[in-house]
Amino acid sequence: MSAQISFPVKSAAGPRTVTVTYERRGTGEPLLLLHGIGHLWQAWEPVIDVLATERDVIAVDLPGFGASPALPAPLAYDLTTVVPVLDAFCAALGVERPHVAGNSLGGLLALELGREKLVRSVTALSPAGFWSEAERRYAFTTLRAMRGAARAMPLPLIERLSRSAAGRTVLTSTIYARPARLSPESAVAETLSLRAATGFEQTLAAGRSVLFREDVTALPVTIAWGSRDRLLLRRQGIRAKQAIPGARLIRLPGCGHVPMNDDPALVARVILDGSAAAAA
Repeated sequence: MSAQISFPVKSAAGPRTVTVTYERRGTGEPLLLLHGIGHLWQAWEPVIDVLATERDVIAVDLPGFGASPALPAPLAYDLTTVVPVLDAFCAALGVERPHVAGNSLGGLLALELGREKLVRSVTALSPAGFWSEAERRYAFTTLRAMRGAARAMPLPLIERLSRSAAGRTVLTSTIYARPARLSPESAVAETLSLRAATGFEQTLAAGRSVLFREDVTALPVTIAWGSRDRLLLRRQGIRAKQAIPGARLIRLPGCGHVPMNDDPALVARVILDGSAAAAA
């Protein structure tokens, strides 16, 4: 059963209270999991139990996504706001410098947490921010089209599509290489989460100016990219390696943009190895 926690965050207009929904399982060193835009913590469900055998896993619904309420005004959805919010969230849980793994938007946030030295290690799965301008426009246009389709479909149609492999392909093949592996319940939940995400537009707007060019030093960084990523093309992984020369760059064969469901065992191993490198 997921939980919620509220905590204060500083802003130019004075303190604001942010509420975040999260799932916590396992024991060991803390590991924070961050999903992508329009997604929810359950995107990590295929790997959580494996990770929880070695880590205290904390999977988050980012503010404005999943079951987490929107950020209170005037807080923005940019890196300079969301990164301190995540740091305050960890402090509210009594967690100091966790390992972090993130996918897409979550990967960008994970790298920024690493750059600020707020975490012990970073594993970024197809992180945002290493695009050319044309690639960014393509990704944003695709995301808006996905959200528009999700909002246009009535719930009975979403539920009917989710019951077949072909229907789940229609709903989720942009981000999954193997959408048939997704459960019907997950396909419905993810589609509804995408269309209901209150932070979607503001996050995209903030992302127009994002281009990650700074190195992340003094902690282990792993960057992994699905060989069948159709949203953030895998050549962006080469740029990520160039920006962060000390990072490990790993190919995820047969995986799409959200690889956790495409190959859970491989993704769990990459994350655990990446966090183990901090101890080594």
